[in-house]
Amino acid sequence: MKKYFYLKLVPCRPTFSQDMTPEERAIMLKHVTYWTDWMNRGFVLAFGPVMDPKGVFGVGIVAVNTEEEVNAFIANDPAATINTYEVYPMRAIVPNK
Repeated sequence: MKKYFYLKLVPCRPTFSQDMTPEERAIMLKHVTYWTDWMNRGFVLAFGPVMDPKGVFGVGIVAVNTEEEVNAFIANDPAATINTYEVYPMRAIVPNK
């Protein structure tokens, strides 16, 4: 049975989305490629930036077999080297069917 998690990618500074350095931008492009690959494999249901007026952050919804898989996804995400994650288990995913 799949387990679902809400992932929140918290930027290293409030202005990160507006003033990334070239090195940070390169890391974030790798981050997008990384999560797109997991989405194509069926583990990620949605991901992307949230344009909160209080501060932009990233969101992801993942479907995994174990919490260890979530931890491995985060540990191997290039963006985790410059940003932090908050992870929240979800009780259910309501299908759109």
